Amino acid sequence: MICALAAIVTAGVLAGCGNNFYFDGRVLPPSGIANRVLIAIQNPSAASKGLLQFVDAFYDIRQSFNDKVPSFSISGYSGALPSTIQNMPEEQIGAVYGSGDGSFTLINYAKESVIGSAATLAGLSSSVFVSRNQLWVIAASQSANVLTVVDKAGGNTYALSLPGVNHVSMNPGGTIMLAFVQNSNYAYYPRKLTSADSAALAAFYLTNQTWPAPYVDCEPKNKPGMCLAQMQSPDNMNTQFNVAYGAPLSFDRPVKGVFSEDGSSIYILNCGPECGGNASSVSILPTGPFNVTDGQQEGSLPTTSALTKSTIAVPGGASNALEATGGPDNVDTLYVLGEGSPTGTLAAGQLFSGYLTPINLTNSTAGSPISVSDSSPGQRTRMVLADNNTLWLGGIRCTEGERYATGQPYGCLTMFNTSTNTVSLIEPYQGDLTGIAAVTSLNKVYIAEGGQVYIYSTTDGSAINNFYVTVTGTAYDVAYMDAITDGDNTVY
Repeated sequence: MICALAAIVTAGVLAGCGNNFYFDGRVLPPSGIANRVLIAIQNPSAASKGLLQFVDAFYDIRQSFNDKVPSFSISGYSGALPSTIQNMPEEQIGAVYGSGDGSFTLINYAKESVIGSAATLAGLSSSVFVSRNQLWVIAASQSANVLTVVDKAGGNTYALSLPGVNHVSMNPGGTIMLAFVQNSNYAYYPRKLTSADSAALAAFYLTNQTWPAPYVDCEPKNKPGMCLAQMQSPDNMNTQFNVAYGAPLSFDRPVKGVFSEDGSSIYILNCGPECGGNASSVSILPTGPFNVTDGQQEGSLPTTSALTKSTIAVPGGASNALEATGGPDNVDTLYVLGEGSPTGTLAAGQLFSGYLTPINLTNSTAGSPISVSDSSPGQRTRMVLADNNTLWLGGIRCTEGERYATGQPYGCLTMFNTSTNTVSLIEPYQGDLTGIAAVTSLNKVYIAEGGQVYIYSTTDGSAINNFYVTVTGTAYDVAYMDAITDGDNTVY
């Protein structure tokens, strides 16, 4: 009660000064809640297929502290089956994708209301991102067999033909975008053309009815504004587009690109066996050649021999990853999550198991795979860094792994200690884990698991009472709206 009264007095004093700030220049939102966790809820009622509710993560309650407001939600949201929240607290914005109607909606955190549509996409998308400045959107429109790229600054939307596209990646600034095709060893990137290149390509296509390497499609064909390039060049032709290609790159079922914090490198995750390939690994590429704006590229694509020097074997699997900077001994680490085995091969009748592999980015060496909770092979998992040197990992259908099959302790959520490189705890099974939010400075994480919201302590992994944050409907994702940085985000 004393804390609540103090908060009211403080808010009143700030409001009397003409502004109501609570940290980093952010305006106290209409709800007056300073620690909000946003929950994407599917089918909250018979009349609605989607709701964005938020709760007070300091008190772990859905209502106001004085019980005058029974619950809080984002006003104006009407998307169907919200499934992912791209969390951008530094910009005070969230981007919510609705898998029921293909909507991609921008949310204003300061006003707790909808801004509007981030983009109009070509049907449903299996993967979608918006840049921090909201000027670029990229989506894998798998049902339409196209990679959709929205250039808001230029006022154009490009539907680039790419059958089987199912995953996309984008760096925060939207200057590099990547696309990956299911059951393929190829990766692609879009390039926005200059007028001169556009005219040259249109003339080339008119004569040859195809596009010159490395491009696989350009749109619109009569006067291309954007082309989709293949990372691997099948030959050495490059002079027209000022890109120096060497021998073809070699990937093994690539599924994602993770961008280094300094912006200089791309970590391509080669999913390998769990995605039907041969060997999982991480390929480190320079970002320079892949800039989306034609004429701004730097450097050249590495050749096969050059790539081999920067490909790190990860037998435990590589379908997701995140970078942690300034860790123990001030060493930057790439934590790679996947399904595999310590040797990279499975014995007869053996199922895939979940492994976390730490890669030392200073000397590009991988540590031993560490056993963590299982997930369905090739499916998107969740990774978030939290307080107390913890890394939280989760996935779906964890009963399909070796742990469940052999009677070992199993669950879909793992708490990992980054200071000791050990698993602290694997939480008991409660269903598919589809979202994690680190409530930093409060020593807790919020989890969307089995369609419900759970809370865990980062100090010891113990469960925190979630009675007052449970939801009606299916909780599918969570995000800490008031995080200090955009890095507090589930890695899709």
